[in-house]
Amino acid sequence: MKKFLSVAATFVLGSALLLAGCGTDQGNAAAGSDKKVTLTVGASPVPHAEILEHVKDKLAKEGVDLKIIEFSDYIKPNLALNDKEIDANFYQHIPFMKKFEEEHNMKFVSAGAVHIEPMGLYSNKIKDKNLQEAVPNGGKVAIPNDPTNTGRALQLLQQAGLITLKDPNNIYSTKLDIVANPKNLDIIEVEAAQTPRTLDDVDIAAINANYALGANLNPLADALFLDSKDSPYANLIAVRPGDENRPEIKKLVEALHSPDTKQFIERKIQRFYLTGILILFLFSLQFCPLMLY
Repeated sequence: MKKFLSVAATFVLGSALLLAGCGTDQGNAAAGSDKKVTLTVGASPVPHAEILEHVKDKLAKEGVDLKIIEFSDYIKPNLALNDKEIDANFYQHIPFMKKFEEEHNMKFVSAGAVHIEPMGLYSNKIKDKNLQEAVPNGGKVAIPNDPTNTGRALQLLQQAGLITLKDPNNIYSTKLDIVANPKNLDIIEVEAAQTPRTLDDVDIAAINANYALGANLNPLADALFLDSKDSPYANLIAVRPGDENRPEIKKLVEALHSPDTKQFIERKIQRFYLTGILILFLFSLQFCPLMLY
């Protein structure tokens, strides 16, 4: 994976390792104890693990030994969290988490939101950003197949003027909710992690930002169309109910919301790009975003 700092500078923003019992050292140490507490967090490699790496030293000074486990899909991090193999994960947003809870009979809570990564429409065949004109009749479109990202991708296609949904505000829309498809697009659902690999076979693909970055795609330069700036998909720190009050979890969230982390992202971004960057960085649980353009 490309480093967030060198690749995600274009965007303001593996195999999964499941270590049995890796989260069990967790917060059993009493608050105020001098004993170092191990906090194990699962994350997507880009940019989530990169952001966690930045706060690792800060947390060590506060008595928290942050262990970062990288996952390459969207399912295993929540399974690992539910099974207490990790203490928290950092890769998902509220709509995804809620749908996952329903489908797997699990319960998680948000300890704090961190940033928003826009989904984009990409193509190896089309350069014109006027997609209503550029996308051919009967064109093939790849979208993620998990429920929340399917709905998000369909909303993106609607925003781009390619389809019309029965309820444009329904984040769980499916292909059955398409009421107008004037170009008779062939919409193909694939695993989210595979969407970049479909680019040679389809006309356009809806790709989540972390997978775009991992495929060396520049969301601002390469995306033909991006999520709107008021996207509700803030990536968060997910934990098991009750764990949001653990001192080490609170320290993690505070570190991610700190001005130092904000400056870290800004500094690295500005080294490569002076304009056109989008990141929504949430400094508090009240969602006070920094927006850079």
